[in-house]
This record gives sequence, structure tokens and C-alpha cells, in this order.
Amino acid sequence: MAADRVQRFAQAAMMAGAVIAGSGLAMAPGPVHAGDRALSPVQEEAVRTLVREFILQNPEVMLESLRAHQARAEAEGREQAQAAVADARDRLENNPMSPVAGNPDGDVTVVEFFDYNCGFCRRVVPDIQAHLAADGNVRYVFKEFPILGQESVDAARAALAVFILDPEAYLPFHMALMQSRGTIGRTKALEVAAEMGIDPVQLEDAMADPRIDAALRSNLELARQIDIRGTPAFVIGDEVVPGAVGLDTLEELVATARGS
Repeated sequence: MAADRVQRFAQAAMMAGAVIAGSGLAMAPGPVHAGDRALSPVQEEAVRTLVREFILQNPEVMLESLRAHQARAEAEGREQAQAAVADARDRLENNPMSPVAGNPDGDVTVVEFFDYNCGFCRRVVPDIQAHLAADGNVRYVFKEFPILGQESVDAARAALAVFILDPEAYLPFHMALMQSRGTIGRTKALEVAAEMGIDPVQLEDAMADPRIDAALRSNLELARQIDIRGTPAFVIGDEVVPGAVGLDTLEELVATARGS
């Protein structure tokens, strides 16, 4: 079918040539130089008319062209993203200020960029827990990426302060914040910390640690480099995966990364 449409388009082009020739205003042979007029107004209108009629009679040609263009653009985008991920691999996976869960020696690393006030981030938490429980060979890296306002920044600072004070307490604190209701900011973070037995005064002091500012800046720069624009977003193998992916998708992506 595609070959038939190409043939019909070629026939339309030949007809356009015939119209141009019949007008007595055919182009001279040889290359067209700057300043030369390639077609007269009559010739241009004849070609436009024939091409317009062809497209109206064969609209699927335009759809095929758009699909092909979109496919090429998506392929180029994937290649660029994969190159950016490869360039940023060490900073994505091995920043000492990025907490790690799962198997620290796992054969596949999953990196998540998240915001504590992102509803979609909260929605994927059960699937992440289920995946880590089912697959004991996944290394999971948390990238605090507070993009939803000052409350999110304060929550991220509190979480990283907990990580500085007691790395083992980070994951329970992270889960407690993700399972909280309403807006999560400084007040809520300090309340959760107190409930976990973490000294709020000590935590507030730790929130001023310059390593936290550096970590948040690094995460922001990484997100820009690999074109992450929202939360949640995952980096699995060579793929940047935006959105609240479910358990099945997580498993498929990890399996793909493991097999590559």
C-alpha cells in the first residue's frame, strides 16, 4: 500500500511537470543559482494545486509522514538521554549524599528523583517496596528533588539531615514522610523525627550542614543534564523513565537493564 501511494505521488509530480512544461514557462536545465526564479507564479500555483489534491485524496500519506517524524524524534531523544545518563552515571549512582536501599551490591541500580509533596511519588511507594522485597538484587538510590515549593525543600533538608545523623534512620524517616497526609514541610518533618526518637534540636542543627545544599544542587544539575522535568522520575539502566510507573513496569525495566 505504501508503494502504491509513493507511485501515485510520483505520478502527481509528473503531472506537475507536464503542467509546467505546457505553460511554456519550464525551467531552464542546469543548476539554479541564487537570485534566479525557479518557478513562475503560474508554475508554483500548478504544483501547489496538484500536491494539495494529492494530499486531500491520500491523507494517510501525511499521517505516515508525521508518525515517521515522531519515531525519528523519539529515537534521537532516547539516544541523547542514554548518552547523558552514561556521562552522569557515577554522580547518579555513587554520590555519598544519596541514600541507598535494597542490596548495596545489587547488579541493577534504580535511581529515583522524588518530592515529598508529590502525590504521584507517594502513589508509587507500595510498588517500590514490593519490588525491593521481591528482587533482592536491586540497588535503590534516592535523589531528593524538591521542586514543589519551600515546604518540599525543608522536607528534603530534614531527610538528608536524618541521613547525616544516622544513615540507618533515613529509610524509615523517608517512608514516614511519604505515608503522611497533607503538606510536608519543616513542622511535619520535625514532628515525624520526634516520633522516631530523633532530637528535633539536633536535627535542625544538622539541616544547616553545607553538604545538604551541595547535594540538592547536584541533584538539580543532574536532573537538568538528563532532562528530568518532574517527579517521580527513574533512571534504570540506560533509560530515563518519567512518571508513576507500576510494579510490572519496574520489573520489566529492571529485567531489561539486567539483560543488557
